[in-house]
Amino acid sequence: MENSEIRELQEAILRLKEEKKAIILAHYYQRPEVQDIADFVGDSLELSRMAASAPHPMILFCGVTFMAEIAKTLSPTKTVLTPYPGAGCILADMALPEEIQEARALHPGASVVAYVNTHARVKALADIICTSANAREVMEKTPGEEIIFLPDRNLGAYHARSLKNKKVILWDGYCPVHQSITTESIERVREKHPQALVVVHPECPPEVTERADFVGSTSQLVGFIANSREKSFIVGTEEGTLHQMAKKAPDKELLLPDPVPTCHQMKMITLERVHKALREEVYKVEVEEGIRIQAEKAIRRMLELK
Repeated sequence: MENSEIRELQEAILRLKEEKKAIILAHYYQRPEVQDIADFVGDSLELSRMAASAPHPMILFCGVTFMAEIAKTLSPTKTVLTPYPGAGCILADMALPEEIQEARALHPGASVVAYVNTHARVKALADIICTSANAREVMEKTPGEEIIFLPDRNLGAYHARSLKNKKVILWDGYCPVHQSITTESIERVREKHPQALVVVHPECPPEVTERADFVGSTSQLVGFIANSREKSFIVGTEEGTLHQMAKKAPDKELLLPDPVPTCHQMKMITLERVHKALREEVYKVEVEEGIRIQAEKAIRRMLELK
């Protein structure tokens, strides 16, 4: 679309949002033009808190389906819309309810810590949820000496290294986007920019996080770059994050690994689909009540952590 068409569609969406008293939430991995019409852009933890506290009767969630499920789980009386119900998460698909039950049977004394990147029916079987921003805190404060951490092995392994008196049983799941970030894909860029700091998401493979200058969740990466005195960064996470980084740190050089890490599921959310969902109030997100109640308990345990 031409810039004028993008602006026209954005203005139409914002008018509809006001008419319907809706709030638009967007994840950092969304397209820039979608981020720009959101009331709030954040990572999974920030979006979970916003979904729980927003007073609006309607939430339009620009993210993959498990994220919209969280909004509905925490706000069951609100209308929650997703612009495209086909936008899923391969990492979330790597943990199934029957597998959780089998793992519990094998490790009856273990607590189940489920990463937010899971479906509601899996969250309902977990003791507590975590995000990449608070995974270590959640793991540390979870009762008992044994934890089943699912589904991201890289995130779990990163934090397990610094935990004392905890045995962490790692699920064999991974985010394909972050798994594709390798030391080679970073070095290809660093050869041309030797002064750049390497900052990466903990979903990256261990050999990447071990050699990075800073490891953090999406929001932590944004904050680190905005507050750093350094001027050049190789950013090891999904490329959509650079849109907010550039806004908060316009004087910084922001580089991506080669090849560029892109979540094609997140990019299924387009302005046209946002406009249709809001205009027609289609693609309403529903969570079965029994599952919702159990999933909410696990999510709220995370949100209530002090």
